[in-house]
Formats: sequence, C-alpha cells, structure tokens
Amino acid sequence: MLIENTGLVLEGGGMRGIYTAGALECFLEKGIEFPYVIGVSAGACNAASYLSKQNGRNKKVNVDFIRDPKYLSWRNYWKTGELFGMDYVFNEIPNKLVPFDYETFHSNPSEFVIGTTDCHTGKPKYFSKENYGEDLLTIIRASSSLPFVAPIVEHQSQHLLDGGISDPVPIKKAEQDGYQKNVVILTRNKGYLKKPSRFSFLIKRKYPQYPLLHETMMNRYLHYNQTVAELEEREKNGEVLIIQPQVPLKVSRIEKNRKKLDQLYWQGYHDAKEKLHQIREWSSDQLQESVNS
Repeated sequence: MLIENTGLVLEGGGMRGIYTAGALECFLEKGIEFPYVIGVSAGACNAASYLSKQNGRNKKVNVDFIRDPKYLSWRNYWKTGELFGMDYVFNEIPNKLVPFDYETFHSNPSEFVIGTTDCHTGKPKYFSKENYGEDLLTIIRASSSLPFVAPIVEHQSQHLLDGGISDPVPIKKAEQDGYQKNVVILTRNKGYLKKPSRFSFLIKRKYPQYPLLHETMMNRYLHYNQTVAELEEREKNGEVLIIQPQVPLKVSRIEKNRKKLDQLYWQGYHDAKEKLHQIREWSSDQLQESVNS
C-alpha cells in the first residue's frame, strides 16, 4: 500500500538506529510504502535497504557484523581515526559481503533525500536522487560521518559531515518538498531532552577552520529539542504520526551488545506494527478527500 501524499522522516542515532531498522522491516513485510523518504545518518542507512526492498538486510548488517572489529572498534579508531570502519561499512559490506540491490533501489519511484552537514556553512546540505545518482553510498557515508570519530567526506568540492549535526529530524525539509503529512521515526524515547555539549573546546581544536560548524554543533541541543516539541504539536493536529521508543533506551550510539540490539530491533518492529492501522487510515482519508474534491 502506497501512503500517498505522505513523507517518511527518519532520525539518526548510530546503533540506536536499529530501532528504525525494525520499524522499516515491519513496513516492508506489510507492504507499506511512501512516495518520499528523508533520513540522516543511521536513518539514511536503514532507508536505503528499505527502498531496495531487501527484507532482513538492515538487521544482518547492523547486528550480525557488530562484533567484527572492522565494523566498530576502538582498534579502528587508534589505527585510522575512525570508530566505525567506514570503507568496510560503505564499500566491502554493500558491494561484497551483503550485496545492496542497486537496481531495485534505483527503479523504486519513491524519492529518497539524504541530509548532510556542510562544514563551511554549518547548515544542512540535502541530496536527492537527482543529485547523488550513482554516488548514493558516498552521500550516505557523509551523512553518517560523526564528528571526532570519522573523517570529513569530500564530494564535488564540498566538505560534509553527519546530517544529524545540523538537522537531526528533517521534518521541515519534507514539508518544504511538499509533504505536509509525515510519519516520523525517532530513536530517542518520548520525553528525552538533549543537553548542551560539554566539549566546546574540543570542537574548536578539531575543526578550527570551520567556525560556523562549531556554532551549529554548540546549538544542536536547542534545535533538537525545539524540533521534537514542534513534532509533538503537529501530531496533536494530525499532521504527523510519531513512532518512537516509549522508555529510555539501554542502547548507546556505539552499542556492541547483540542482545540489546536485537531487543531494540524488535521493539521498533512492534511499535511500527501498532501504528499500521493509523497509517492506513491516513491513506484512506486522503483517498476520500481526493474523491470529494
């Protein structure tokens, strides 16, 4: 079922994104599709396999490989400055070990927008299918490149980092692109508030040539909290449907405990399943509105 005139907006969150993977697996199994999908960081990673319609791929990539030091380890960090092995994650796994279905992805008519952060401006830089073309994995890699633990990605003379820095929940971009109704998957529990960064001096030291990036990173908590508050108001007005954990998470951004990850995956699956009736009702309401008009 295509949920027409409705966007799907996906937050990032590192390994907390396994919650989103579970929710998207439910959508795949139940045939729930959206004409427009936008995500940042882990949200973008999981969206790609959802749009290539590869059941189980997100769980396999995120959980089955988690104990592999080439995937995520401090050994990676000390050797390369990367906590996640970015070449391994964005080249070896999708092109060799768990092949990504590029053909199905590119033939999917749904738009897929990926959010990154422009280091020079500190502002979001979005890429649609028309923009990234065959460079899909490069842009997802940029969107997933966390500050301090991953290098800046250079793409067409642009210097890019994690999309969650500048636009952690890109609802406004979805609305600007014409989608006034959106299903939003968050990876933080209801009631969570982000706190100010305690590492201002490290940001300035690590990225001295990008003062606007520093400013964005320092104000990120304000942007995040404001966005979530606005989402909750939009949900009351029937413009947004939020899927999110209801209790504080026991999974960190760099979690390696397979049992915890597996539990969070199925939590996302069941939370999405509980919302299916509401999502289908949206589709029915929109169809009726179209008939009446």
